[in-house]
Parts: sequence; structure tokens; C-alpha cells
Amino acid sequence: MAPGQQQKSFDEIGTPLSDVTFCILDLETTGGSAGVDRITEIGAVKYRGGECLGTFQTLVNPGVAIPPYITILTGISEAMVLPAPRIEAVLPSLVEFIGDSVLVAHNARFDIGFVNAALITADREPLTNRVIDTVPLARRLVRDEVPDCKLGTLASRLRLAHQPCHRALDDALATADLLHFLIERASGFGVMGLDDLIGLPRLETHPLAAKLRLTEDLPRSSGVYVFADASGKPLYVGKASNVRQRVRSYFGTAESRRKIGSMLRQTHSIHCIPTPHPLVAAVLELRLIGRLLPHYNRAGTNVDRYCYVRLTTDEEWPRLVVSKNPAKSGLHLGPFTTRTSARLVIEAIESVMPLRRCTVRMGRKYVAPPDAPVCSAAQLGVAQCPCSGQADRDEYRKIVAFIVSALTESPDALIDMLHERIVNLAANQRFEEAAEMRDRAQALLTALQRQRSIDALRRADVLTVRLGDAHIVFDGGVLSAIRHDDRFFSSFDAPLGLDEHLTAPEPTDLDVPLPRHVADEVMCVARHLETADDVMIDECSGEWALSVRGLPTLRRLDLTASAPRPGRYSRSWNDLSAMLR
Repeated sequence: MAPGQQQKSFDEIGTPLSDVTFCILDLETTGGSAGVDRITEIGAVKYRGGECLGTFQTLVNPGVAIPPYITILTGISEAMVLPAPRIEAVLPSLVEFIGDSVLVAHNARFDIGFVNAALITADREPLTNRVIDTVPLARRLVRDEVPDCKLGTLASRLRLAHQPCHRALDDALATADLLHFLIERASGFGVMGLDDLIGLPRLETHPLAAKLRLTEDLPRSSGVYVFADASGKPLYVGKASNVRQRVRSYFGTAESRRKIGSMLRQTHSIHCIPTPHPLVAAVLELRLIGRLLPHYNRAGTNVDRYCYVRLTTDEEWPRLVVSKNPAKSGLHLGPFTTRTSARLVIEAIESVMPLRRCTVRMGRKYVAPPDAPVCSAAQLGVAQCPCSGQADRDEYRKIVAFIVSALTESPDALIDMLHERIVNLAANQRFEEAAEMRDRAQALLTALQRQRSIDALRRADVLTVRLGDAHIVFDGGVLSAIRHDDRFFSSFDAPLGLDEHLTAPEPTDLDVPLPRHVADEVMCVARHLETADDVMIDECSGEWALSVRGLPTLRRLDLTASAPRPGRYSRSWNDLSAMLR
């Protein structure tokens, strides 16, 4: 070991292969289709650290005839399996034998596919163990030394201790020998942990695989990673719960995005900012992307294009508008990431509520000209037109009050009106219009749910929560400080001088709409805290509460049920207005 070089810990190299329990599995079947054919024999053997821990072997009565060519190939006849147990009786002991070990098979899709098909047929959960397939592993490590990668060929050419003979246990033992041979060969590539062994086949023939050396010092814990060019300029910023595994995946053949190849060619170094929890990594990633705008990042780089939906309650005749910047007055929703999504929300409300759509500014002393034309939406009866003088002020105030209540309290009545509109359109076979109305209604529900989450977190003011071993402080929904391992810090040690880009933005007053530059961070925090099952609240200076009832959902249409009479909407604002009087 070089002077000053530290030995890597077990956490840094992942689960050492010597500590992994492998269960090598092999099956004999009546054919090649898991959905049609049946298992006739099961063989399995367990190894850990090169030591055999146990074996499992049984014939299985398939309940169907065994084709003659299968009998010739395997030597298993119908007379042999007739007294054997059925697969339903074998599965419990097989699942118990496998336990939580790592499954290994030669052509794993075949063997594990048959086992899972049998488990599903028996109303049991399929296997979810991690899997190593020795076929792609052999192709990666010994393809140039053998004519093909069949198990028999590999066992013969590599002179393995066990030779396969199309019997389950013998083939499983041969596969175990092959696994140990491949592990020894893989060690020459620096593979010492389970994650690296599983990922090794995907690194095959990658033109930039030599740059894998840049990942050697990356941790296997949560953090933010930064690809940088020769000048130290960040090319791409990402986050991961296992940084080393995620970064190495970019060098795999499964990564087909063209921009990744271009990025890797320019990459000169890869850096990591370790974090005590994945949520912290997600927040720091958003800050770096938003402030650095790396060339190869797309998400989070268009914050300046975010916009708001505003109900202009400061006007005598309020209307809904899309606003790039929040105003000092009015009711706001957002910010929205695109104007398209903001327009969908406005269209959803305007499709069932007769708000004015004209853009004329009308103060309290506005008087409509005698020759003022009626706008087209008003002529169709779907909007009020106060700019022409043909609108009732008291009725319009009721409309505005209803919308304010729907956006700030309960949107149930508004969503019901949208749903009935969708039903009527579908009943009249206007399916494209019904789909458009559905998209608008869903956009409105998504916006309201997002707004509820954001407002609830901002009302919490200074909130301290415990996530794992970390105590994280949020101020108005913004991550402001962390206490971890008896250390309290509000700044982060970062490479490339990035620490200045990680500072927390200033919290904002709840009375003003959420600024664009912190919207993604607050929503990221809210989403995680609402769904995580390991959140413990230490302190809260405000109130953090969400409605137990939640928002309504769009119901699936049943067009076979009795539908409203074609040509008429079952509920309109006039109907609802009469109910409110």
C-alpha cells in the first residue's frame, strides 16, 4: 500500500463477495416455456466464502407427459417422477432454502422464470432476490477462450471439478464451480464487492471503460456527484443513494443516451459531496443545477421560465391570467414549470365557470361604451362579458367567491362539475374533447395538491426532523442546517469551489407566493416528508398539517351506465348558483 494511502472500509467496497451467500439453482423441465411447460427436477446448492452450506434436490411430478426427447436428454422418465411430489408441495421448502441469498443460474431468466411462474400459479409471491447470471458474466470474462458459453463447454474448457449432465444438482454444482472461477477472474478488474460483480457484464466493450478508474474513490453512500472537464467546469450534476454504483452505471452498455457518451468523453474528473441522507442529496443537487446550469443537465435549468396562475381579485371584475412574476395582490397558484400546464389549469376552471376572458382593465368607475361588442366566449354562453356592460355584478361576485373557495378550501364541487362535463362529452362520443377535459381536470388536481403541500410546509416555519441519524432543519420549506454525528453545520465542504453554490436561499414570507428559485427545493422536501416512513419531528415553530381527507380524484368512466341526455350538460354554474341562493 502506498504511503499515506488508506485502506478502504467495507462500506466503501460494498458487500464483500466473501460475505455473500450464493444459492446456485438449476432446473430440469418438460420444455422451454415457463407459461406452458412444467418443472421435473430442482437442484440447488448454497455457498458462502467458498464453503458449501447445503444442497437441495428433488424430482417433481409435472402432472403432464414428459416428451420423449426430454427423457433422452435428461434421463428423467415419467416412471421416475410419478411418485415425486407436485410443485405446490415443493415450493415452501425451496423458498425457505433460498432465503435472502443471491440467486445464481446459468441463463437465469429460464430457471428463475420457471420458479416464479410456479409461485404465481400457487398464489405465492415471486422471488425478489438479487440475481447473478453466469452467461453474460462468462461472455465478459472468458469469451475469447471458449467457442461458446454453454455450461458444458465452459465446464470442459475451464476444467471445472463438476461436469454438467442435464441433471439439476449436477448442473448446479457445475454452475457453482463456474461462479467461483469467474469471481477469481473478475478480481483482476478490481471487483471485490457484490454490486461490482452484478454490474460487470454491462461494462462490456464500453469505449470509455478505462475512465472507470475515476470512480475508485467514490463512496457507496448517498451524495451528489459532479462530472467535471479538464478545467474543473461541472458538466453534469446528479444524486444517488449509492454514488459509486450510480456513477459506474454510466459506463454500462445499457446506457444508450447519446449525450452521456459525449459527456464521458469530456470528463476529466468525478467528484462527490457526501450527504447524511438522500433528501439532503436531492436538495443539494437542485441547488447546484439551478445555480451552475451544467451543460448536460436539463431538469431544473429552466427556473426562469416558471410562471403562476393568478386570479386578479384586485380588479373589479377578476379573471384568471398566467403571470411570469407574482403580483402584490390577487390569489396565486404555482409556480408552474411550464406555461402549458398553467394554461391547462385556467382552461379547466373556465370550462365550467363563466369568468370573463376579455383583457380590458376595468376599474370601479368603468362604464361600458354603448357600442362595445360582446366577446365570442360570452356569445357562446360560456363566459361573462362585463366589458360590454352585459354582466351582473352580484352574480359575478358569487362566481369569484366560489372559485376562491375551490382553490383555497375544497375543490369538490368544481371537480364534480368537470367530471360531469367529461361524462357528457364521452356519452356524446366526443372522445377527443373528453380526453382534453380530463387532462385539464387532472392538471388542476395536480396543481392543487402541489399547492397544499407547499403551503403546509411553509406554514411549519422552522421545522426540525430526524431522518435516519441526521437531524435536518428546514426554514419555510428550505433546508437550512444539519446535525449529524454530533456535528452541526449549515455549509458543506465541496470540491471545485462549489461550496458557495450550496448555501441556503433566504426564506420567504408566507404572505407572498413561493419564489421560482426555491419552488423545486420546497416541493422536493414536501414530497419526501409526506411519503417517507422514517420521519421523526423534533421541533416545529409553526404548524405542519395536511388534510386527512385529501383532494378528490377523477373517477373512471362507466359508459355502460345510464348517462345524461345527449346534448345537455347535467350541471352548470347556473344550477350551482341556484343551489347557493
